[in-house]
Amino acid sequence: MGITMAELLQLPFMQRALLAGLVLGLLLSYLGIFVTLRKMAFFSDGIAHAALAGAAIGLLTRFSPLLSALAFSMLLAALVYWLEKKSPLSSDSIIGIMFTSGMALGVILISLRPGYQPELIGYLFGNILAIRTQDLALIVVFGASILAFIASHKRKLTLLALDREMACMAGINPDLYELLLYIMLACSLVLGIRVLGVVLVSAILIIPVSTARLFSRSFKALTWWTVLIAEFTVLAGLLLSYILDLPAGAVIVLTGSAIFSLAFVASAWGKRSRQQSKTEL
Repeated sequence: MGITMAELLQLPFMQRALLAGLVLGLLLSYLGIFVTLRKMAFFSDGIAHAALAGAAIGLLTRFSPLLSALAFSMLLAALVYWLEKKSPLSSDSIIGIMFTSGMALGVILISLRPGYQPELIGYLFGNILAIRTQDLALIVVFGASILAFIASHKRKLTLLALDREMACMAGINPDLYELLLYIMLACSLVLGIRVLGVVLVSAILIIPVSTARLFSRSFKALTWWTVLIAEFTVLAGLLLSYILDLPAGAVIVLTGSAIFSLAFVASAWGKRSRQQSKTEL
């Protein structure tokens, strides 16, 4: 006899997964708005991959892999920011160097600990159903803190994302807020790795906001639709993965991709219909 939805939601591991998914869906999708406006998709992907080295350091030192990955990624984000300001190299070049170096360091550190490493496999591909209570506590505390900061400085971050020069004229310190955005993004990506893994975590930053941009006519509408799409994607993907017995991270990403595809087709059809109506008039 199959388990009912009510019984499924009473399982402790599913409750932890749902709470973590909702918090991270809100956090990453909200940050995704600033990521797309500032064209930071490559930065987010690079930090996520380089964070593998931080997790490996935690395992080797018998420290919390999540905490070590958080510390490592935030330091790396600050280093990338500093090099962008002090080096003549382009941002993409700096991120590419950090990305590959971090991954290489992670591979070497992993090789120093022989045997099968299930936790590192979890960091590569994610396993939201295996989130522990201590990991959930970190996700909720860090996620709530970052969301509170973004909410209280929303105007400044939005103005900076739209126009740096205008932000300067408004009395905002762009360097400080850019650095904070880098660090918050790095922290959020590492938290998201526990759900989607290194390989897929950037998807929840990009797909919901890209979907919302297809039919949003204002920044406020973009924000609301991005968050709603992300939360629905996480919930639907998580439940589908359990029902179909498939990897949760991959199903969540494919659910988001399916929603984007439907929205894209609907948007294109609506645009074509409007053009035909104008032609007939």
